[in-house]
Amino acid sequence: MSKRDYYEVLGVGRDASERDIKKAYKRLAMKYHPDRNPGDKEAETAFKEVKEAYEILTDSDKKAAYDQFGHAGVDPNRGGGGFGGGADFGDIFGDVFGDIFGGGRRGQRQAARGSDLRYNLELSLEEAVRGLTKELRIPTLATCDVCDGSGAKAGSSATTCGTCHGAGQVQMRQGFFAVQQPCPTCHGRGKIIKDPCGKCHGEGRVEKTKTLSVKIPAGVDTGDRIRLAGEGEAGEFGAPPGDLYVQVSVREHPIFVRDGNNLYCEVPISFSKAALGGEVQVPTLDGKVSLKIPTETQTGRMFRLRGKGVKSVRSHAVGDLLCKVVVETPVNLNERQKELLREFEETLTGESRKHSPKAEGFFDGVKKFFQDLNN
Repeated sequence: MSKRDYYEVLGVGRDASERDIKKAYKRLAMKYHPDRNPGDKEAETAFKEVKEAYEILTDSDKKAAYDQFGHAGVDPNRGGGGFGGGADFGDIFGDVFGDIFGGGRRGQRQAARGSDLRYNLELSLEEAVRGLTKELRIPTLATCDVCDGSGAKAGSSATTCGTCHGAGQVQMRQGFFAVQQPCPTCHGRGKIIKDPCGKCHGEGRVEKTKTLSVKIPAGVDTGDRIRLAGEGEAGEFGAPPGDLYVQVSVREHPIFVRDGNNLYCEVPISFSKAALGGEVQVPTLDGKVSLKIPTETQTGRMFRLRGKGVKSVRSHAVGDLLCKVVVETPVNLNERQKELLREFEETLTGESRKHSPKAEGFFDGVKKFFQDLNN
């Protein structure tokens, strides 16, 4: 598949300044970044395309070659740059049809960068809010300490592959077409390890469990991810290691529910406390505080305690604690308590509208509903 024009990829004209190119790249990189589009393969492909276009157009030499020869001018696998640089007819067709026939471009395969790793870290709400340092045990592939990642036994080294002569690929010609394939002997590496290391058996890497001390910042929440550069798997034969991503999830709390930087909780109060008012002790992550309950408080009323929530991991803003009071109906009453409630109920006879405006309003609405229904 032919590549799109780099200027078209970034959405700029061919006379765009370097500043315009950087501005366009920043906007598109933020839009398609894998961290913002987890699992989206199209976004990942677009991000790589944008990054490649930016790297070419901000390099003066590569930009000049691209402007003159197009993609052929910046193809690192062409000897002299562009079609005028010595690429023969077979090489050109090999590039065009190589992917179709399972081949690749000329040049030995580079040692692969180590794989990224993911560690799922579960925290309590208190740990997430306050932050802490965690010791993590990570199973990974580490560079072999005997051969230092070369894969060869001490005192020996890899030799040039006799099949591809170090190119990493072999070429088959069929008329005008040249089909290139990874060398079946060295598997594209260009070298053969005749005397492999006894510990890693020529792989250059060994399985290992390493312990890392990871600082978890205060205020993290479920879905946050911490990147530890270079702490992933070791690369092949000295290639750079991958990264480790610590994925945070926060367990449900028995009292609090978190929403961003705010915390929510329900506070049960007695019938008499709701009617007469008073104070109740409310839990926070820093201890108990007193909450004043006004007289005639109804169930479901929300009270806000400012600054008693969570401090944001990305700023100095601190959320609030929102307390929803729930009037609790008394249970397991003895006869005397029941008698007192009956006496109290009798004192309200004939004055229900005054003492229970919501109930009266509700039943008035029900009455009107049925009257309208019958009419």
